[in-house]
Amino acid sequence: MLAFAATVKQVLSTATTPTVLASIPLVTFDGEKATTHEFVELNDPVMGGRSSGTWSVMPTFGVMDGEVVDVPSLQAPGFIKAAADGAFPDAASASAGALELEVRSTTPQYAGFRVSLAAGAVAPPYSCAGGGSIPLSRGCYKAKFSVPAGDGWHAVSVPFASFSDLWSPATGEHTKECSEDASACLTAKKLSSLQRVELWAEGAVGKVHLELKSVSAVPAAPHPNSTPLLTVSSPAALAAAAAPAAATTASRTATRPPAPFGTCSGAVQKQLRFGISGREQPTVPVPLPATESLAEAVCCDNRTVAYAEPRFLYQAPDIALYSRLDAGVTTFYDSVCGLPLFRAPLNRSLAAFKADTDEHGWPSFRTAEVVAANVVTDVKSGLVSSRCGAR
Repeated sequence: MLAFAATVKQVLSTATTPTVLASIPLVTFDGEKATTHEFVELNDPVMGGRSSGTWSVMPTFGVMDGEVVDVPSLQAPGFIKAAADGAFPDAASASAGALELEVRSTTPQYAGFRVSLAAGAVAPPYSCAGGGSIPLSRGCYKAKFSVPAGDGWHAVSVPFASFSDLWSPATGEHTKECSEDASACLTAKKLSSLQRVELWAEGAVGKVHLELKSVSAVPAAPHPNSTPLLTVSSPAALAAAAAPAAATTASRTATRPPAPFGTCSGAVQKQLRFGISGREQPTVPVPLPATESLAEAVCCDNRTVAYAEPRFLYQAPDIALYSRLDAGVTTFYDSVCGLPLFRAPLNRSLAAFKADTDEHGWPSFRTAEVVAANVVTDVKSGLVSSRCGAR
């Protein structure tokens, strides 16, 4: 042990010349193939959200403009965001550093700017809607930032250590920090294969105007004569890293909402076609018994009347809606009584159906695709349900 300690001391005390690593551009608006990506504006969910936003591209920068307002049914701020998917340069060498945003804003007082990076996500849009709070939605890492006042461009640094993929989709706030849970950290391995970049205005009401010139990964600045050649982990950390993840699957019977809250004429059927039966927890931002399944909670419990299933759920690996569609027209049935509710695509292509669905974040049907005899619309509230009471 003493010999080992002496060796460690000798290695750590060896002076080295610091190497300055170059920044790694991830997003630019200069036409460079590796860093030019198409951003798409996505505003708060269509289920009652009223925030509005646009994304536009000028010759050398992108612009997110809009306003975040309260979602009426929640009395809490919604969000607007712009997102780009693609293959991004390997940023692993910057893992100890920060994400640098070259930005300017005419609304620097806005308090809800955030940025997220998806990596290791099976379905990045779904992960960036779920924030690790619903099954299979890990892999979208989010952090806050603010923009200084002034007309010029500002380099805003967001340390990678401040990102977490455990956050609330209702507020955007972290539920676990990287410092609290190592599994939530944006590691070098994750940074080597980024899948998605998002800019958010979330969790605060107000006008938003943000101009983005570039996004880069910036390595940490080396300190002369202190470059570590050996890292020694604590025994506790080594043990934690070696411990296998605990499996927590259990079989159980879903319960229906209590009488005052139930809206359906019967229980949700078992073995629903598109894999939803496997979602045995409600996973909605409303306190509900854990024994209610997602289908019971969303379709039959009036305490969740303001919510649909999680946005982009259809892209989750256990759902994978597009891989389950019929050739030609697919019929979508009521989850309780089995009545046909929608048939799609009709009078349009499958590609058009997918484009609408991907734009909204939920399967999206046009008027001709609704089986009108089985669908009831409340003219006052606008709420839509089936003849069996399922929403």
